[in-house]
Amino acid sequence: MEQQKYWDSVSKKKEFTTPFHAEEFTKYVKKQDTILDVGCGYGRTLDELYQIGYQNLIGTDFSEGMIERGKRQFPYLDLRKKNSAVIDLPDDSVDAVILFAVLTCIRGNTEQKELMKEIRRVLKPNGILYVNDFLLNTDERNITRYQKYYNKYDIYGVFELPEGAICRHHSEQWINELLSDFTAIKYEHLTFTTMNGNKSNGFYFIGKTAQSG
Repeated sequence: MEQQKYWDSVSKKKEFTTPFHAEEFTKYVKKQDTILDVGCGYGRTLDELYQIGYQNLIGTDFSEGMIERGKRQFPYLDLRKKNSAVIDLPDDSVDAVILFAVLTCIRGNTEQKELMKEIRRVLKPNGILYVNDFLLNTDERNITRYQKYYNKYDIYGVFELPEGAICRHHSEQWINELLSDFTAIKYEHLTFTTMNGNKSNGFYFIGKTAQSG
């Protein structure tokens, strides 16, 4: 929520470039399933799914600018402004959740854990979670900025961008802990081009919730 002003300010021009692995996603999520994209931005990923036949799609984002852009660009999508940390859906109500480059926008461990708790709440038993995000890098440019902002944020990997965004790159140890309630189906290292045109380590993960009872 703290960076809403930044994302609203860039909502009309910012293009997201990290790839969505639709061919893997479709192996585990049926066309009639209900899919929630948390931190959907302007709806790029949901539109990709819509174009290949998915219909029950919901997107939420705390940036009103992003949601307004998405409604203009993809008027057939159900895009909703997220007004609090709580996901405004009932327990066990969605078949799959997409979390696409969202953790990088949430700097704190507690806030990330709370988000995962909410995702587990709305996912049905045997629900699918798709996560795509950034890992720590070892090049001089990144190490310098990790160290520069460590004293300020007390988390190695958090840094500020000149235009005002606060971002986080994650250790694999932390990602494993964060996703420990999900059974991994797929975990793959990737190299991303960031929204500012740089290269970064990353990953994508597909996991399944445990059955209830």
